[in-house]
Amino acid sequence: MEHSTDRLERAAHPEGYRIYGVVWFWLLVITLLELGIVLVHVPRALLIGSLLILALMKAALIIAYFMHLRYEKLSLVYAVVTPMFFLAIVLFAFIGPDALSVFYRR
Repeated sequence: MEHSTDRLERAAHPEGYRIYGVVWFWLLVITLLELGIVLVHVPRALLIGSLLILALMKAALIIAYFMHLRYEKLSLVYAVVTPMFFLAIVLFAFIGPDALSVFYRR
């Protein structure tokens, strides 16, 4: 009985739990990079671009490993990622103008 439980657990997590530690480490590294970029005072366009790219990298890691989409079929990945992409566009369309108005307040 216990033998079959181990087999099921290995099937669910083929790489073991070590991968979660590795992903957590990379999320920490990306977060520290974001903090470093903000503290260095780079030009605004470079700051926004680099923070967006780093945020997308973090989102991809979280979606792939913590939401377990890395192990799913590609059609399921498209079914989850596509609505999130369109939701991001709609949110930016409604919230973006207010968020960007901060630049004109000074």
